[in-house]
Amino acid sequence: MAGATWHGSATLRFQADQAGATRLQGGATAPLKLLRHYAAADGRCDVPLLHTAGGLVGGDALSIDLQLEAGSRALISSVAAQKIYGSRHRSRVQPEGRWGTITVETQLAEGAELEWLPQETVLFSGALLDVRHNVELVEGASWLGMDVVRLGRTARGESLEDGCWRSRLNVRRNGRWLLVDQLELGGESLSSSHGLDGEPVLGSLVWAAPASLQKQALEALLQGAQADRSGLEGCMAIGPLDPGLIARYRGPSTQAARFWFFRIWCRIRSLQNLSTPQWPRYWPFQERELALSPAPATATTTAER
Repeated sequence: MAGATWHGSATLRFQADQAGATRLQGGATAPLKLLRHYAAADGRCDVPLLHTAGGLVGGDALSIDLQLEAGSRALISSVAAQKIYGSRHRSRVQPEGRWGTITVETQLAEGAELEWLPQETVLFSGALLDVRHNVELVEGASWLGMDVVRLGRTARGESLEDGCWRSRLNVRRNGRWLLVDQLELGGESLSSSHGLDGEPVLGSLVWAAPASLQKQALEALLQGAQADRSGLEGCMAIGPLDPGLIARYRGPSTQAARFWFFRIWCRIRSLQNLSTPQWPRYWPFQERELALSPAPATATTTAER
């Protein structure tokens, strides 16, 4: 039916059992689908999330509700890149286009840990996407979130044109704001030096630590993450949160953003005396070994604090 939209949803509840393993209850409605989850060696629940429709068109919506009970631990990622199809000038009825929306609501109880690491989002020419992510934590809970977006299929010589991407990330601990990160990219901001400066890829990684970090430990973490930029093309910056960190990537390569964020993820796990993360088996397998070693020396890096 012309003008019809699709609203997919997923509701996931995680609970730690007496043996320390995390169990999952919940489900999803089309076009979202939960693939078979499994327990990592440390008891963490690893959940692959699949969008079976292949992409969002104007007016489509995805809603994801996550709740982690005390002491539970989970890793959630997507099986493939999320495609957002063009909406502008596709309909005579609504030539201005319709927005696709993705909303994620996350609640973490005492001692819960969530690693939210979806693969990249690719916006086609004329696409409109609004992303909202609200995270509520208590003391002792930890949240690590990654977001990588490519504006236009640049391999085909395509840009976002008159499309637009909006994102708002709200992180609160016990009702106190830890981070409000609101971004909008479209029009002049795609070429402005205060925006993407002509680059097609933007990436963000945020870690809300479970407790305040010692100054020396935080400085070592930031310095190590800065060193991890070596050999990766693009402009990368990192700084502290209270407590935790935020890292930002701007450049031509989703792969470079993913590699850098993976290396930071390894450092965060090490700082917490947790097991070293493994490259998720549903991420690009050909990148597995490259992610752990410096990129080829021919790549260029622009480093910022």
